[in-house]
Amino acid sequence: MASWTRNLAVTAGATALVVTGNVASHLLAAEPDAAPADDALAADLDAILTDPRLDGGQASVVVRDAATGETLYEHDGDQRLMPASNEKLLTSAVALDVLGPDYTFATTVATTGQRTGPILRGDVYLRGTGDPTLLASDYAELAKHLADDGVRVVSGRVLADDSWFDDVRLGNDWAWDDEPYYYAAPVSALTVAPDTDYDAGTVIVNVDPAAAPGAPAVVTLTPHTDAVTIVNEATTGAAGSGNDVSVEREHGGDRIVVSGTVAAGGSGASEWASVWEPTDYATDVFVKALADAGVRVTGGSGRGVTPSGATVVAEHESMPLSDLLVPFLKLSNNGHAEVLIKAMGREISGAGTWAAGLAVLRAELPRYGVDTATVANRDGSGLSRRNLIPAAELADLLVAAQDRPWFDAWYEALPIAGVSDRMVGGTLRSRMRGTPAAGNVHAKTGSLTGASSLSGYVDDADGRRLVFSIVFNDHLSGKPSDLEDHIAVRLAAHTEDGAARLTTADVPSVDLPDDVECSWVKAC
Repeated sequence: MASWTRNLAVTAGATALVVTGNVASHLLAAEPDAAPADDALAADLDAILTDPRLDGGQASVVVRDAATGETLYEHDGDQRLMPASNEKLLTSAVALDVLGPDYTFATTVATTGQRTGPILRGDVYLRGTGDPTLLASDYAELAKHLADDGVRVVSGRVLADDSWFDDVRLGNDWAWDDEPYYYAAPVSALTVAPDTDYDAGTVIVNVDPAAAPGAPAVVTLTPHTDAVTIVNEATTGAAGSGNDVSVEREHGGDRIVVSGTVAAGGSGASEWASVWEPTDYATDVFVKALADAGVRVTGGSGRGVTPSGATVVAEHESMPLSDLLVPFLKLSNNGHAEVLIKAMGREISGAGTWAAGLAVLRAELPRYGVDTATVANRDGSGLSRRNLIPAAELADLLVAAQDRPWFDAWYEALPIAGVSDRMVGGTLRSRMRGTPAAGNVHAKTGSLTGASSLSGYVDDADGRRLVFSIVFNDHLSGKPSDLEDHIAVRLAAHTEDGAARLTTADVPSVDLPDDVECSWVKAC
């Protein structure tokens, strides 16, 4: 599709646009000879894209009428670019079709052993199917089922069964230096989340001050586990000195090095770190839960596949996919996306692998009008830098998704601009506040080094719903997400007939991390 080319000198009667640094001001005048509304829109959006931060980079922008699919604006819409976390739009939509909104993950405790009073003679199998929402408290409930049934001793082993998925833990093309961070946590069919953001495969490292300056800091883990080894090099600083803490897992292992200082008398600091082996982590948390429930395991723990004739003695069922969409999309959770890819592979072909799941994804995308010949899919989250998609194809998916029975839940699960509640505003909670886009734009953000994206829905000033997709690549400056906001705000002020409307939209500048989604560093 051809890019719009227009004279950017806007005359009286059309839209006046001034872009200065991080602030764009739009004045829609009301002279009777005003240009057609879409011409004014095109002139404004063209002007936004002249920002010098995009010089030498790439921009793909498409705006459509949501009801008809008519293209209102396009700039290099067919250009294939890295979508970053806009890849999650594809994954979530296809997962809702393939797995269904009511899909749940089951975690079971089973045995082939025999009971002799309080003694269970035989092995116990802990079997997962990929649930990314399992908390330590859920493992405690599973352990309590055994204790409540009168089991006091397991005369055998606890064997972890993660065979529902393969044992490939990290996604295609993920960078090795992302590995220690929780946004690149390893994927397993059996795992643990430390909190209700459901960052599966991670632990929270709490660093608190000792009683006196100069003493080693106090380091604890949430949840408590021996699946990682803490190397504590952190100290307690003087009162009022602030916190300067580094928490980093060493590449290729389970040692987490904690360094820096926390201020005496202060509140300390917490950082999230991925674990090396999520299956071992889950097993350790479950064995500890059994001990806390008064159940002693004599044979230790290991790995094993649950025998077909095993009796299920306890089971936990996750929230349905329709509910998981909220933390998944609001907080741009990479692990949720990858679990859904593997779950789709398991559902359709019996193989819980990235290859099988991505094959399902690509087989389904044409049903949304997406031309897969123009698209490269390497993972489900967008963390791979080899994912490629044109903004026009993202817009196709957004238009088609409106006809799906699950659309309302998906639409509400997208981040909503300017709404401060984390589980409503998500990664857009601090953006576009005080503008016509606030509480209006429902869209998925995306951020990687040199890639920024925003795609979703906005209702214009006439109440007409618009679909938009904005993808920027190859910028060397800080993340130009404010330009995405300028475009979204301008769309919110759009009128189809060019009628009089005065809107001054000074888009607030927001301090966001340059290279990652703000939620990945708990900055939003």
